Amino acid sequence: MDNISAKTMMIKKLNIELVKEALIETDYATKLTISRITGLSVATSGNILNELLERKEVIEIDTEQSNGGRPARRFVYNFDYCHVLCIHVDCHQDIFTLYYAVVNLGGKILEEDSKELKQLDYETIAATAEKLLAKFTLIKAIGIGVPGVVIDNEKILACDIASLADVPLGEKLKQDFEVEVIVKNDMNLKAIGFSKQQHYESEREKNIAVVNFPSDNCIGSGIILDGHVLNGSTNFAGEVSFLPFDKRSREHQIREMVDPDKLFLMMVKTILSLIATINPNMIVLTGDLVREEMLEDIYAQCNKTIPKEHVPKIIIRNDMVHDYMQGLIAVTVDSLSCDIELVKKRR
Repeated sequence: MDNISAKTMMIKKLNIELVKEALIETDYATKLTISRITGLSVATSGNILNELLERKEVIEIDTEQSNGGRPARRFVYNFDYCHVLCIHVDCHQDIFTLYYAVVNLGGKILEEDSKELKQLDYETIAATAEKLLAKFTLIKAIGIGVPGVVIDNEKILACDIASLADVPLGEKLKQDFEVEVIVKNDMNLKAIGFSKQQHYESEREKNIAVVNFPSDNCIGSGIILDGHVLNGSTNFAGEVSFLPFDKRSREHQIREMVDPDKLFLMMVKTILSLIATINPNMIVLTGDLVREEMLEDIYAQCNKTIPKEHVPKIIIRNDMVHDYMQGLIAVTVDSLSCDIELVKKRR
């Protein structure tokens, strides 16, 4: 395909996404409404609507009341055009937990459940997917959340669940079920889910770090900068357990976190490092080692080191299961969209 043809296809995909977004953001829309929202011509808007209508991604409803002329056709987005399956897994004190949700394109959960397991591996995840794909035949994408380093949205490298380490999870699921598959780090998904539930008024507020302090594993974080996940060049961003805590090994860190004084010092060093490097608007502390009564002392230590105007809001959110699933739903639904994104120019 030559460059002109490729650009034409890209523009068409982008225009389709603009029309879909306009429909999703309104209760219903006409060709004229879509044209006004997107900036596309009425003719282009109509052609795209007809294309979406033909494949049942858009539904036509009753026409508008006529003011003397021909009544305008009204359209709504069909959130049940297809569904997605979201699965995230966790391990705590040698107990594995698998959570799943089948969701439509509007984020409505059609079925969800969780189960504790004595072992968890690729076969366990595949068996869950197979069962739900047979029941919900409109599933077109699977999203997986794991406590580990993920590359290319598919392959798991280091993982807190040893049986999933070095497993090309996304590739295998694609081969077995022939659907779109995306695999993401758990802390990034928690950060995405939490971020999407906030009501921002400016770009500056879209800078968040979520930091996890579990009792049986290393510290981890998920970072949102200007509304986007910070992955880094090798998807290693957020692996704060590798910060130089007095040159101690990660295994040593886990053992030392049972000591309240050493844990507190580690928390403060981690928070100070994040403030100095990414300057977030908010830091969310989570994990079973975090306590509400720690906040006052954390602020005091931060203010001793960093000018007060740069110290962000720090909150504690012990239960982030809902945030985790909301983040996973968002990225899985998004995986079915065009991969072109318009980004506002930074100044």
